[in-house]
Amino acid sequence: MKRTTSRPGRSPRSRSAPPPPPERSSPHAERSSRHPELVEGRLGRDDLPHGTLDLSRALIGKLLVRKFDDGKLLAGRIVETEAYFPADPASHAFGGMTARNRAMFGPPLHAYVYFIYGANWCLNVTAERDGVGAAALVRALEPVRGLARMRALRGRAEVKDRDLARGPGNLCRALAIGPQFDGADLTAGPALWLADDGTRLPIGVSTRIGITKAVHEPLRFYARGNPSVSGPRALSP
Repeated sequence: MKRTTSRPGRSPRSRSAPPPPPERSSPHAERSSRHPELVEGRLGRDDLPHGTLDLSRALIGKLLVRKFDDGKLLAGRIVETEAYFPADPASHAFGGMTARNRAMFGPPLHAYVYFIYGANWCLNVTAERDGVGAAALVRALEPVRGLARMRALRGRAEVKDRDLARGPGNLCRALAIGPQFDGADLTAGPALWLADDGTRLPIGVSTRIGITKAVHEPLRFYARGNPSVSGPRALSP
């Protein structure tokens, strides 16, 4: 079964924040990097909608922040997500809870991190009440802060800024996200959280990428015109 990208589908074996500024159009990375107080402003559990579709859309434009033991921060703006449901044949949850996918059935706004193709970690945000297996796969980030460190973590000096966290596997490599975050509370954790600086992006919708089941469902959300969005450009005008 041919698969070209990673997603939470059936895989082969193998704290108070300052108020946000007025809404503005999508900033480039360097503008956002001058506002660390916004990058550090966390979103609480009631600041995002619960429900897979609503959350998958609402995550577009939000910041994903990674804090290291040395106090340094990396951050990127979420520019692409995909929604996965319990009764979705393309979802890990379709066959019920297992040891591998248990975090996907956790309470909302927790991380579900899994390994795929023997090479890539993928980050998802749980979307429904405890016990329901549903999540938004975070497919891509626009790098905002700590680009040099992201590049070092990627191990590719030549990679373009826009490509540092473009695609779910690259995203996890660029932010050093792995199994240590599986089940982590993204509203309370010390090393990985979500933030909002007031940016609102134009959102496009398309079918999901690289799946062989439920292929016609419009369950992929992306920031229109953003060069860090992954997948075929024809799907992301």
